[in-house]
Amino acid sequence: MSSAPPAAPTAVPPAAPPHSAAEDAAALLVGSFLLAWALLLLQQADAVSGGLAGVAFLVAALGPVPLGVAFFLINLPFYGLAVRRLGWGFTLRTLACVTLTSVLAELLPQVVRVSMPLWLATAFAGLSLGIGFLVLFRHRASAGGFGILAFHLQERFGWRAGHVQMAFDAVVMVGALFVVGPRLAAASLLGVVVVNVVLAMNHRPGRYLVR
Repeated sequence: MSSAPPAAPTAVPPAAPPHSAAEDAAALLVGSFLLAWALLLLQQADAVSGGLAGVAFLVAALGPVPLGVAFFLINLPFYGLAVRRLGWGFTLRTLACVTLTSVLAELLPQVVRVSMPLWLATAFAGLSLGIGFLVLFRHRASAGGFGILAFHLQERFGWRAGHVQMAFDAVVMVGALFVVGPRLAAASLLGVVVVNVVLAMNHRPGRYLVR
């Protein structure tokens, strides 16, 4: 009786080559600009975003702190977690991204005016945020804040970063309801849904790793 032929060995795809320093730098510039552009759309529509940027919007709406400054300061406590859990490389890239986004968030409104319907502005802002996050994640960085925590939870427990971010965003949207009112909060929620759909569809455990 003949035995079955041995199974052909499974081909292992070659490991992707690492990004060069120039590619990482270009990605941080692109990702930061996309985030700042989204903040511009939301700011000129009087809407808010989710995540820690949403918290910065609420702080800026309640007090005299500019949006870019609030975004930078609120992110500071999260860098300790980033260093311990995700390494210095990830932390420094994230710090550079947050700093650049904060600066652009202050500069862009001085030179750019965008006029579009509220719901269209929040939808485009959500799309810009989602793509910006993906660019940064692909190059082992984040926009700071909740993104650092979501990235850590994905790396450690396999939870999708998009789903974790969605839970954080829900809390921010509840706060927005009391600060900006039901109409603007509902329009802001559309942008939050867009960004989280983009992340949930494209950013999965094992696909993009920090290290």
